[in-house]
Amino acid sequence: MLKLFARFAKNHDGLAALEFALIAPLMIVLFYGAVELSTAIDCKSRVNRVGFTVADLVAQSSAVSSADTTNVFNCANAILYPYASGNAKIIVSSLVDNGKGGATVAWSDAQNTSARSKGTTMTVPAGLITSGSGGSVIYGEISYSFTAPITYFLGGPITLTSSFYAKPRRSTTVTHT
Repeated sequence: MLKLFARFAKNHDGLAALEFALIAPLMIVLFYGAVELSTAIDCKSRVNRVGFTVADLVAQSSAVSSADTTNVFNCANAILYPYASGNAKIIVSSLVDNGKGGATVAWSDAQNTSARSKGTTMTVPAGLITSGSGGSVIYGEISYSFTAPITYFLGGPITLTSSFYAKPRRSTTVTHT
């Protein structure tokens, strides 16, 4: 019996194939994971750009209409491409000084979700709106439900979010007509 084990221990035929068979599944999983991770990073980058772009485009005007915000949302969807725009909940709001160190929603528009209610009090980062100035900021925000085959194993979609504040450029407030 010992001769049989000694013969198998000395035989190296097919060893490379055996090693490959053991390592190949791990290599495939690592490759697939790297591809999915790079896709998620790309999607997060696009989500960040949407948050910035939505606020920035609206802040460039002194007044916007519902058609204007629809165009802004269309631009946001183009930035998100090739990712599904139906997974993106985008809100753009004008936050005006309430004279108490905070801000109030003057108007809000949204895509694939509900807009913020007019008159809702919100906290803004210090220094964006000087209390009592009557100034405002445009607040763009996005929540994206990222779904990839690997998220099945992670318990469901991953929510990617981004928000951005932009000061109006042509007036102290941006009105909605």
